[in-house]
Amino acid sequence: MKRIVLIGLAVTACLLVLMGAGRNKSNFRLVYWNIQNGMWDGQPDNYDRFVHWVKAQRPDVCVWCEAATIFRDGTDDYMPDEEHYLPAHWSELARRYGHKYVFLGGWRDDYPQVVTSRYPIEEVARITGNADTLVCHGAGWARLRVHGKVLNIVTLHTWPQAYGFKVPKEDRERSKAAREGDYYRRSEMEYICRHTIGTLPREQAEAEYWMMMGDFNSRSRVDNWVYHYPDDDSRLLVHDYIHAETPYLDLVHERHPNDFYTTTGGRARIDYVYCTRPLFDCVVSDRIVSDDYTTPVRNPQRISNFWHPSDHRPIVVDFNL
Repeated sequence: MKRIVLIGLAVTACLLVLMGAGRNKSNFRLVYWNIQNGMWDGQPDNYDRFVHWVKAQRPDVCVWCEAATIFRDGTDDYMPDEEHYLPAHWSELARRYGHKYVFLGGWRDDYPQVVTSRYPIEEVARITGNADTLVCHGAGWARLRVHGKVLNIVTLHTWPQAYGFKVPKEDRERSKAAREGDYYRRSEMEYICRHTIGTLPREQAEAEYWMMMGDFNSRSRVDNWVYHYPDDDSRLLVHDYIHAETPYLDLVHERHPNDFYTTTGGRARIDYVYCTRPLFDCVVSDRIVSDDYTTPVRNPQRISNFWHPSDHRPIVVDFNL
């Protein structure tokens, strides 16, 4: 029996090593994931499976979308605000997977983004928009200093609906037909870029280390060989703006131009990591993770549109800095 236990422990150790496969100790690892309603799936087990998975990745920095607790375990019943565990306790949760530092981005509703890190985080800006353009789920701009390099990290989560932001229920069908949601997302993206990387002259921004990531809730023209949208389709507006007006490169597309990887439970790439050229040139590996834990599974009771553990898949990137 003792021998069996020892073998079992050895196998478990090997599996943990494999889960962090490709991780060179000198590399810098990013984990990005939209964790759906503050990791709603992880509430019943006190986030144990979530923490176990994150620890196995051995990340240096994590960016989490939808980083607030909203619903009671296993339901779509709203919790009272005083019962929400997240985002107030992200420092406590992050320490369980080895991260000491936490940054909460701009926060207007129940869907903020959070950055956790092994390295101290400099808080640059919490972005929520202005009277003309409200950034519905907020955005954030943080900096890390890693091996003498300054990394700018921009997080975002844009408006998810086909109808426009704050359109009354009785007018939503008209708004959807006019694709007002697409135009609203484009306005959010312009605002976020103007107040982050766009605060610098283009030549300076191109020479610095910038990454921008999140749930963009929009499709990119570079994937249109999969979607087959018309060339002037408004669903392509957000990424058309990024490609035309910023120095960012779509990391996954640039490294895998002939492949398509969904980031959801369906067939849609709506989560992206963008980098400027100096940081892109440091990338040594990237993957959209679909393992036994992260592959989305539709909630069997069809509770709202919830999936387990999330309706999105994580993205893991290694940089040699």
